[in-house]
Amino acid sequence: MQIRNIAIIAHVDHGKTTLTDAMLRQTGAAATGVTMDTNALEQERGITIYAKNAALYYKGTKINIVDTPGHADFGSEVERVIRSIDCVLLVVDAQEGPMPQTRFVLKKSLELGLKPIVIINKIDKQAADPHWCEEEVLALFFELGADDEQAHFPVVYAIGREGIAKRKLTDESTDLTPLLDTILEKVPPTSSEELVGKPLRLQPFNLGYDNFLGRLAIARIYEGVAKTGQQVFVKKPNGETRTGKLTKLFSFMGLQRVDTTEAGAGDIVMVAGLPDIFIGETVTSSEDSVPLPAIAIDEPTISLLFLVNNSPLAGRDGKYVTSRQIREFLERELEVNVGLKVDFSSNESFKVYGRGELHIAILLENMRRAGYELQVSQPRVIIREENGRKLEPFEEVIVDTPKEYQGTVIEKLSNRGFVAHAIVPHGDAVRLSFEGPTRGLLGYRNQFVIDTRGEGILSARVVGFRPFVGEIQKRTVGSMASMVSGTSVAYALWGLQERGVLYIGPGVPVYEGMVIGNTAKREEMRVNPTKGKQLTNMRSSGSDEAIDLIPPFRLTIESGLEIMSEDEFLEITPKSVRLRK
Repeated sequence: MQIRNIAIIAHVDHGKTTLTDAMLRQTGAAATGVTMDTNALEQERGITIYAKNAALYYKGTKINIVDTPGHADFGSEVERVIRSIDCVLLVVDAQEGPMPQTRFVLKKSLELGLKPIVIINKIDKQAADPHWCEEEVLALFFELGADDEQAHFPVVYAIGREGIAKRKLTDESTDLTPLLDTILEKVPPTSSEELVGKPLRLQPFNLGYDNFLGRLAIARIYEGVAKTGQQVFVKKPNGETRTGKLTKLFSFMGLQRVDTTEAGAGDIVMVAGLPDIFIGETVTSSEDSVPLPAIAIDEPTISLLFLVNNSPLAGRDGKYVTSRQIREFLERELEVNVGLKVDFSSNESFKVYGRGELHIAILLENMRRAGYELQVSQPRVIIREENGRKLEPFEEVIVDTPKEYQGTVIEKLSNRGFVAHAIVPHGDAVRLSFEGPTRGLLGYRNQFVIDTRGEGILSARVVGFRPFVGEIQKRTVGSMASMVSGTSVAYALWGLQERGVLYIGPGVPVYEGMVIGNTAKREEMRVNPTKGKQLTNMRSSGSDEAIDLIPPFRLTIESGLEIMSEDEFLEITPKSVRLRK
């Protein structure tokens, strides 16, 4: 049987997962209502966080599909996947055109010599412009240095939500057959008798974990045949070798892993039995085999401290609260979360390095849902020293916003060290392109939503390390901290809400040093949110005013990481998110 290996890549929310789900349903590999986004957080947020494998059978051919994340914070998931497949389906929204993550994933694909198939998706949108979108994609190919063969990419037009694909816009179509046929025509077969006859060489590009089997490696078999019970050699890229045994072997059918006894060259499999296997290592049946080229992963860009929660309300909600339990969770997470790094040198705190605020926020959300309680420090960018110069991570930011808000966006980002590169009208909106330090973007996304009345779209990607640009004025508000312990009272909050934005409502337990809101004038305030109204037996005409409370700004992990200042901790429990001094 012939095998084709493809990955679906795109910017966040351009329809990768919806399209993959439709392909699986059409070929009978998945039932209606089943989705690739199996994680609870993915379903809630509508984004893909972890790269996932699936397989379908079409016209006697097995097609292995890897669905990749679209958000820049999970770029490390995309990089290693496209090293292990033979073609990428580049999905682009017909209305939005190429976005920052489109550029990132396409650049990686072209550098590896892959020839993408371009899918212009969502052609049914009211403002969709497939011809403009195709021109923009072609311009991006040339800008990224595509050769002539790569630039002559096949184009398929699609409505992923309805499971329809067309080779020409004028074609009539009721399903995804044109797309599946294009995959068979354009993606090279991966297996041959010559490759199957060689000694086994496979390379993991993703990791998994099973409570019974331990660490699992998801790998592409480049040569030979993998068999259950096979004795193997595991080689690091530097040639260092150790031995092991393949105790279990799984292939993919639809979204399920299927137990199998052997798999040949070109297939994508999951193997168990190698407890210390890592991404990029080579598993071979011959000690003389040459290791496959290493898989490089982008470095983290921000760091923060994870500490035991020691606030007055500590231990009320959490099941796991000690430093040993937090360490164990982080050690397990390192098994599968490749973009993460942790410094365990201190017993009191753990320095965690990640790819961005969302990357860290997802980790913390998973911890609180598992019953963990902890506090974290303010995220900081990683500063490098090279040849006596300080370097910091820079990001490319693309903003789509209604024209009336463009002045505010340009002003705010300019104050944070960003330089505008392009301003392009785009229908009733305008597309702004900026470059600037990652530091300037920390804490800005919430402000952006407010400035654009929720109508703006902000996308960013790390473009590398550049010379340090000096101090940036980011924080425009002060903190309002409680000076007493007790329970918040509506009367007290009513008097405080005029000074800024409150994070709590009435009836909430507070303690001394807990941040209950911010102040508009950038001043630090100590307040008493527990103060009740003085009651007397006298009545006057002005004493019975109605207490109208503005709904509080509820803290989430992401908003807390954005708005906290240097001298504050974010306290995270299964039930609450609090800021404290």
